[in-house]
Amino acid sequence: MTAEITRMTDATVAGEIIADIFSRDEITRWLIPPVRDRLPIQRRFFTMQTAHALDHGDIYGVHESGELAGVAVWFTAPFPEIPGQEEAIAAFAGEHAERYGILGQLMDKLHPHEPHHYLAFIALVRGRTGRGLGSLLLEEHHRRLDAQGMPAYLEASSEASRRLYLRHGYVDMPELLRLPGGPVMYPMWRAPSIRDGRPADGHGEDSGPDALE
Repeated sequence: MTAEITRMTDATVAGEIIADIFSRDEITRWLIPPVRDRLPIQRRFFTMQTAHALDHGDIYGVHESGELAGVAVWFTAPFPEIPGQEEAIAAFAGEHAERYGILGQLMDKLHPHEPHHYLAFIALVRGRTGRGLGSLLLEEHHRRLDAQGMPAYLEASSEASRRLYLRHGYVDMPELLRLPGGPVMYPMWRAPSIRDGRPADGHGEDSGPDALE
């Protein structure tokens, strides 16, 4: 089955796909304990994030037989905060907004300061995993980064996704992101590919969802 990757301009569609996948992961369960609240709140959150990426990054969609099968959302760092983000989250997340704030602070603390591209989210539609589509989405943007000599950064949200990123040239950063009383995330860095095509290890000059494939 042939897969095609395109740039996306519809933040709502991308946000809904990401919310559907991430609304069941450990991070969301920590953010929003009540099951009934997870999907509607995460739809608002991820749509807000993907809309921001249209102005400060790139959104890719991977298609199989003409149907959208997954998305990847990249930001070009440094990028500005979403105007009014704290107030917006308070409005749609209610009592859960405090945990979004805690997560955001921990992510900001560990986020590298040097120029890079930040893989914020990657998600495949249910039933589309195990076909290499996650790898295709990664490789599409990695080619661009390698041509520019630009590194990449992400936080893997599970051990399974971490293993995928390791296979694509990412390395673990020194410190894990530990949510209070909750799961861990794995900050990772990818140096741009060196001339012979192999990924270079390390962070700068001194060296970074389940079943994404």
